[in-house]
Formats: sequence, structure tokens, C-alpha cells
Amino acid sequence: MDFVTTGDGSRTLYNAEVGEHYHSKHGALQESKHVFLKSGLQFFLDQEQSKRASVLEIGFGTGLNFILTADFCRSNGIDLYYCGIEAFPLGKEVIAQIGYADYVDAAIWESYIENYEEALRHSVAMDANILLEIAHTKVMEFTSEKMFDVVYFDAFAAVHQPEMWTEETLAHVSQFLKPGGVFVTYAITGNLKRSMRALGFSIEKAPGAPGKREMLRAVKNS
Repeated sequence: MDFVTTGDGSRTLYNAEVGEHYHSKHGALQESKHVFLKSGLQFFLDQEQSKRASVLEIGFGTGLNFILTADFCRSNGIDLYYCGIEAFPLGKEVIAQIGYADYVDAAIWESYIENYEEALRHSVAMDANILLEIAHTKVMEFTSEKMFDVVYFDAFAAVHQPEMWTEETLAHVSQFLKPGGVFVTYAITGNLKRSMRALGFSIEKAPGAPGKREMLRAVKNS
């Protein structure tokens, strides 16, 4: 694993085995905020006028999407249950060095680092309103009795991990999303759009993060 500084000054990791960066080279922080927090969670909360949300992330990685989401929820009085799926969790020491402490409240960052390894075993209260669980499993082996409001689909690109973008995988993930729930990802391809439509979603081309013209947001039909 190599640390890489992205276009907005925030850092990401390069996974040589996969041949891919964990975040956009154009800006890890910008991508996470735009694609997942703004276009995913905030869109859902605005639509539902809700003060609680549950998020399922596919590809937990460094936890950047989680800490930004937790920081937003803490600042806005929103109850959050967050479950990230990660087949190959990073070591705590790697995450601690990546430099994301500057982007969120100190209490969020400190709680994340302190509880990261425990969250790999069971859900952990980050504070009174935020629960984190990291499912150490492959996506197709993930099971849950809980249904989620928002899916952050942040797998590596299809050119490197095509199995993550098949209709079979998307169908498995989508079964955990509530009717009216929101699915967001940084990618948008013809195959992805066709798969999501076939799975009963209304899809939308939303503006992409820097470096990408468009991204996909899909709402699960009732």
C-alpha cells in the first residue's frame, strides 16, 4: 500500500495488487463529499425530511465516507447506523497515518481510530447517536436482518473488479435497501443503468465529482 496525494490535497491509498486507488486521484475528499454525502445521504434526508438514517457502504476501505457522514450527522442532530462491508480491512496503523483527522471534528476522528478494530467484530457506539459496524466479509456473503436507507456503492472500478458490478452482485446489495431508498456510486455506464432499471430502480444521471462528468443515483421503487 502506498500513500498518494490527490488533486485536492487529501490523501488516498494505492493498492498495487488490485491496480487501483481507493479514491479519485482528482480529489479523495471532494469525491467522498460530493458522491456519497451530498448526492446520497443528504439527498435522502432532504427527500424524507428525516432525522435518522441507516447507510450500507460497499467497500469501506479507509473509512473516509464514514467519518464525513458521521461528522455531518453529529453536527445536524441525525441518528446514524452505518454498516460498511470490507473483505480486506486495512490495518489500524495505516488508517491512523492517512491524515483525515483535519477534515472532521476531533471527537469523531478519535472515536473512529479507538473503535475501528472493535467495529470489525460488532456494532460500536461512536457516540450517543452514531453506530458503526464493519462487516468483515465478501459482498456476496453479507447478510443482515436490517434494511437500509442509503447504499454507498464504492467498490473498485469495474475494469479492476468486474465481479462487483454484475447484476447478481447489484441484486444482492439492493435487497438490503428499503423501498424509496437511495443507491449512489461514482460510476455510470450503460450496463450499470440497465442493471439498476431491471432491479426496479428509477435512475438519474447526477453531476459527477471533479474528474467525472456524471455519476449514478438510483431510487428503489416501492
